[in-house]
Amino acid sequence: MEVRRTFDIVDQLVEKYKRDDALAVKRFGKWETFSTDQYKEFVDNFSYGLLEMGFNKGDKIATVSNNRPEWNFIDMGMGQVGAVHVPIYPTIGPAEYEHVISHSDARIMILSSKELYDRILPISQKSKNIEKVYTFDEIEGIPNWMEIINLGKKNADKHREALIKRKDKIDPMDLFSIIYTSGTTGLSKGVMLSHNNFITNVLATKDILPLDHDEKTLSFLPLCHVLERMVNYLFQYNGNSVYYAESIETLGENLKEVHPAGFVCVPRVIEKLYDKIIMKGKELSGIKKTLFFWAVDLGLKYELNNANGAFYNLKLKIADKLIFSKWREALGGNAKVIVSGGAALQPRLARVFHAAKVKVQEGYGLTETSPVISVNHVEYPNLKFGSVGPIIEKVQVKIADDGEILMKGPNLMMGYYKDPQKTSEVIDEDGWFHTGDIGELDDRNILTITDRKKEMFKLSTGKYIAPQVVENKFKESSFIEQIMVVGADEKFAAAIICPSFEYLHDWCSIHNIKYRDNKDLIQIPKVIERFQQEVDRINQILGRHEQLKKFELTCQEWLPETGELSPTLKVKRRFLKEKYKIKLDRLYGKTDELGLVGIPSA
Repeated sequence: MEVRRTFDIVDQLVEKYKRDDALAVKRFGKWETFSTDQYKEFVDNFSYGLLEMGFNKGDKIATVSNNRPEWNFIDMGMGQVGAVHVPIYPTIGPAEYEHVISHSDARIMILSSKELYDRILPISQKSKNIEKVYTFDEIEGIPNWMEIINLGKKNADKHREALIKRKDKIDPMDLFSIIYTSGTTGLSKGVMLSHNNFITNVLATKDILPLDHDEKTLSFLPLCHVLERMVNYLFQYNGNSVYYAESIETLGENLKEVHPAGFVCVPRVIEKLYDKIIMKGKELSGIKKTLFFWAVDLGLKYELNNANGAFYNLKLKIADKLIFSKWREALGGNAKVIVSGGAALQPRLARVFHAAKVKVQEGYGLTETSPVISVNHVEYPNLKFGSVGPIIEKVQVKIADDGEILMKGPNLMMGYYKDPQKTSEVIDEDGWFHTGDIGELDDRNILTITDRKKEMFKLSTGKYIAPQVVENKFKESSFIEQIMVVGADEKFAAAIICPSFEYLHDWCSIHNIKYRDNKDLIQIPKVIERFQQEVDRINQILGRHEQLKKFELTCQEWLPETGELSPTLKVKRRFLKEKYKIKLDRLYGKTDELGLVGIPSA
C-alpha cells in the first residue's frame, strides 16, 4: 500500500509487518509489548472517542509525556480524524507552558504523570481554550485517557463508517502537528508540519537506514523532539519494533535487554557512552589496559575508503576481536547504526565508532524542515567525517553569498502558526528557507556546517537556547550588570557575568567584606557564593536546559568604549569570546590540566 499520511504507517504495519512487539515499554520492571493488531485497535478506538466528543478537523490536542506506546496510539488516532497534535517538552518553564497552551488553541491536554498534572493543571486552567486535562498514568480522582478509548469502543459501530470517510478526506498537505521551537523574542514559535512534511522525510531516508524489517530499535529521546519523532515513524515504516527505554539513566541496561539494531541520540549521549567505555578501560591493568588504549588510538586514526592501508586493516581486525567486539556487547551486541542529530558530533567519535563497526549517521536539519536536510550514509562515498552528509532526495540546498544555508523541499514547514510575519522572515519570496546556519557544499553534494549565523544555539543535548532571553532574566538581578550566556555544542549552559560593581561594593560594605580591588573582590568566596545564590534563584524560573550550571565573574565593567558593548549597549559576543577565552575554557573543563578549573580570575 502507498503511505501518504502518517497514520497510513499503522495500516501498512498490519498489512505487511505483523508482529507481537510492534511497540514495547518497560514498566514496573517488566517489558510490556503491543502487537500490530493491538496498536491498530487502540488507534481506531481513540479516533472513535474523539469523533464522539465532537472533534473536528483542525482541532488541537496538546500532550506532555514521556516516551511510551500510548503516545503513538493518540498521535495516529488524532491524525485519522484530522486533529492536530501539539507535543510539548516536559522540562520547559511555567511562562512557556502558558504561552504554548494558550497560543496553540488546544481543546484538551493529555499528560503522562501526576507530577506533570500537578505542575501543569494550574497553568492550563488560566487558558480559556482547555476543556479537560487527562493523564496516561492511572491516578485516583483524575481523568484518564482510557475514558476516551472506552468511549470510542462503546461507539465504534456508530462511527466506523464516519471514520473511513474522515480518513479519506485527510489530504497529505493537511496540518498534522504544531511543534513549538525556541525563538529570540522570548516566546516560542509554533512550527506547522503536515503529513506530507513528515512522510517525504521518511521516504527520503528509508533506504539510507541499514536496518532489516524484523529488527528491534530503542527509543529514548523525547518523542516531542522532531528528530526522534520522524525516526520513530521511519522505524515503524520499515517494520521495526520500537522499544521505549525507561529513561536516559537506564540506557545501558535497556540496551543489553533489547539488543537493538539501531537508535537515535544527540551527540552528548554518544559522548557519555564513549566516556563510560574509556572509564572501563582505565580500570584495567597490565597488558589488558595497554591493548585497550592501543585499540582506541587505532580507532581514532580510522579513515574511510581503506585509506589507512592493508597493515592498518590487519591491526584493526585484531583490535576488533580483542576490544571493539566488547564495545558492541555494551551496546546490546546488535547495534548496527546510531543516528546522531540535534547538535554537532565530534568527528573523532564518528571515527572510533565506525572503526568499532558501529555506524554513526550524523545528519542536519531543523524543526522547520521536519527535520532532515542532509544525513551521512553508512559507507563512503556518501559518508564524510566532520560533515552532516549528502543532501537528501527531493531537497534543494544552496549557499547564499554570506555563507548561509538555504533550502527548499517537500519537508519545509507550512509556516509558523498564527505568525505570517515571522514566516516571511525565514522563507523568502522565492520559497527558500533561511536556516541561520553557515555551511559549505562539496562536489559530492555533502554539506558541512561551519558556523552559526544566529545567536541562538544548541546544547550537545539538542536543546535550543536563545541567549538574549536568558540573559535578560539574569539582568533583572541587582548584582548583574551584563551577562553573556554560552554553551553551543556543550553539555550545559554557562555564563560570563559582569557584576554591577556599584551595587556589589555597597553589599560588601554592609557585610564588612574587605578587598584591594575588583580583581581581588571577585575571588572572595562569600562574593562567589552570593552570585551563586542569584543564579540558583533565577534558574528556577527557566526551563531545565536553559539553567546555568557554571559561571565566571569579570573584574572590569563592559563598555562601548572598551569594545565589550555596541553603541546601543548590546553584548558583542565575538569580542567577548576572544577576550575571555581562558574563562570560557575553564567553564567547560578545558584547562583542567593546568589546575585552573573553578578558580575565578580577571
